Amino acid sequence: MSPIDELRAARPAHLGDGPVDERTRAAELSYAMSQPRQARRRRKVVRPVWGLGLAGAAAAVTAVAVVLAGNGAAPTPRAPDGGGRNATATDAPDGAGSTVNPDGAGSTADPDGSGSTASPGGTAAPRVTLSARDVLLAAAEKADRQPERTGDYWHTASVSRTLSTVAKGGYDMATESRDEMWTPSATGGEQWSRSQSLGTQPATEEDRKAWEAAGSPEKVEVAVPGKGGSLVLETGAAPGKVRTSHSPLVDGDKVFWLGRNVTMKDLRGLPSDPDDLKKWLLRSYEGHDTESSSTPMASGVWLFKVSAGLITDMPVTPQVRGAAFRMLAELDTVKVIENVTDAQGRQGTAVSIEERIKSGAVLENRLIFDESTGRALANENVVVKPGGLQAQFEPGEVFSSTAVLEAGWTDDKP
Repeated sequence: MSPIDELRAARPAHLGDGPVDERTRAAELSYAMSQPRQARRRRKVVRPVWGLGLAGAAAAVTAVAVVLAGNGAAPTPRAPDGGGRNATATDAPDGAGSTVNPDGAGSTADPDGSGSTASPGGTAAPRVTLSARDVLLAAAEKADRQPERTGDYWHTASVSRTLSTVAKGGYDMATESRDEMWTPSATGGEQWSRSQSLGTQPATEEDRKAWEAAGSPEKVEVAVPGKGGSLVLETGAAPGKVRTSHSPLVDGDKVFWLGRNVTMKDLRGLPSDPDDLKKWLLRSYEGHDTESSSTPMASGVWLFKVSAGLITDMPVTPQVRGAAFRMLAELDTVKVIENVTDAQGRQGTAVSIEERIKSGAVLENRLIFDESTGRALANENVVVKPGGLQAQFEPGEVFSSTAVLEAGWTDDKP
């Protein structure tokens, strides 16, 4: 059985095989906040702020949580699946499970103990579990098949969420914002952006009960880990004012950050061979974090983060996106997490890599995608081991995420 056949057999029936609307995300560090940062968008820095890919924006939330909190931290829900696992065993509904060989041989758990599961047509279908490599290669094939077109603007939309913990209550609040961007395909144009705060409210039902028990305060004081301070957030689900702004491209042509500032021409000309793409990206790797030159980072983690941004929100060709999946398939530290539900309630498959922080914390960077199309659904940061800026969270909590709503070319600007 080929990897594609295995993936098709393993795919949950309720996800279906129908077409999926084009999605991707557009989130930058300032847009992960409840308020825009106009000044940062306009200044000419090492990288344009809007150029942060999905992975980069989420990493920035991790690296500078205190700065983010200063604008009103933007929170996320707990991980729906409670964590991850390597793709080497299948969990049956009753909790039992076993590994199925790629050729279909081997046992599999099911409710009646027959060793197989019934398909809608009544035939027995083995439960299979694929390796991270097989899942990524299958996603690459799907990504290759996506239609390609261009337009005057690359348009993206997303919803970002971030968690904060109430200092004198122990419960979490989630702040959410919606962000859109229009990036011109031509040099010398302007970047347009639109953002809206969607409000701050308890992250889960359990948190809501704790908030209500505290009198449903309209303002809450949240902790600022690592600094011994706090800040005040206004609660409530009422959306804020929609803010639209625009500014010239940095240097007249820089549109995104991909290890370095890149132009639209750079992105459209990226190599579609995975080895060549890896070499192209690693020319910008200098041994440190994507957000801070003082924070060491292994090349595998760096490559995963940068590539996740490329896959999720950059106007590359379908073949380059497929090459990025194939490149990640060769990283031996990447694992697969099945049946992950993102903050928008959509189910997909995640590939992830762990990142060890100097504070002692261990974080998991997740790229969630739709197996049927190879399109990204979300990027999440999950606590594996609390510490540092994530010391107040429990293992398994998704402390920041950005859900991809849509992406594609358009000839219309706001």
